[in-house]
Amino acid sequence: MSSKLVVCAYHNVGYACIEELVRQGADIRLIFTHEDSPTEKIWFKSVRELADRHGITYITTCINEPENQALIAKIAPDFLLSFYYRDMIKPEVLELASKGSLNLHGSYLPKYRGRVPVNWTVINGESETGATLHYMVAKPDAGDIVDQELVEITFTDTALDVFNKVTDAAVRVIRRTWPQLVAGTAQRIPMNLKAGNYCGGRKPEDGRIDWHKSAVQIYNLIRGVTHPYPGAFTTLDRKKVIIWQAWPMDGSGEPGQIVSVNPLLVSTGEGLLEIRSLQIEGEDETSSDAFAAERMLATASFE
Repeated sequence: MSSKLVVCAYHNVGYACIEELVRQGADIRLIFTHEDSPTEKIWFKSVRELADRHGITYITTCINEPENQALIAKIAPDFLLSFYYRDMIKPEVLELASKGSLNLHGSYLPKYRGRVPVNWTVINGESETGATLHYMVAKPDAGDIVDQELVEITFTDTALDVFNKVTDAAVRVIRRTWPQLVAGTAQRIPMNLKAGNYCGGRKPEDGRIDWHKSAVQIYNLIRGVTHPYPGAFTTLDRKKVIIWQAWPMDGSGEPGQIVSVNPLLVSTGEGLLEIRSLQIEGEDETSSDAFAAERMLATASFE
């Protein structure tokens, strides 16, 4: 007998995990997803289009709405699964799934509980992260762990590179654990919250570069929020400049001071940063060579 399933999903992780469940023949009765925001750059796959293609009913209003709770209660699902769904699901909704409600989180829990864990791991210079399937409880990312898989972060990886690795790991976790959940053989490992950390969401303003930090720290920020994210930025001649690509190097100087034009080197609190690709707000992205050729930068400083 198959297990009835309600899925909450968005973004590439939601898309890929639903694809895996469909491949396994999971009985998905309903999908909750989101309308795309007109203020957000949509670079990821559409769960709505995937649901349409497979003839699965989907709803874009919040799962916590009373009418949606009533609909779930009528379905009486065995499981509720959440893959990058952006709304916090109320405990009374979680309880509607008779065999449990589970979430796929983009980190190796209990490390990096909370928002945008992939970006935070890159910004903080971590060498690994992961994908974790865990039971949902009232406290975010705190329930028992069912399965997880480590993901390597190399020094050259951007947040997008890591996100793609995490997405692949998430699919492998679902591939292993869905049959176990249906059979009632999946493990439950209590989460040790004291061994981890919690991270909050990020706003575009959080991408402002502090040139007093080290070149490696600034490099990590840049690769942690570069395309398709809003980017790390600074100011030159009262104009916002987004730094899309850079590389840390040895050297010294006054933080923010441009010490070389070709290559374009900027001093930091520790080391130099070679800027390779950048963009003045409102203009096209350009290489540092083209940028420097058009401006007198020999005595300039980023702020």
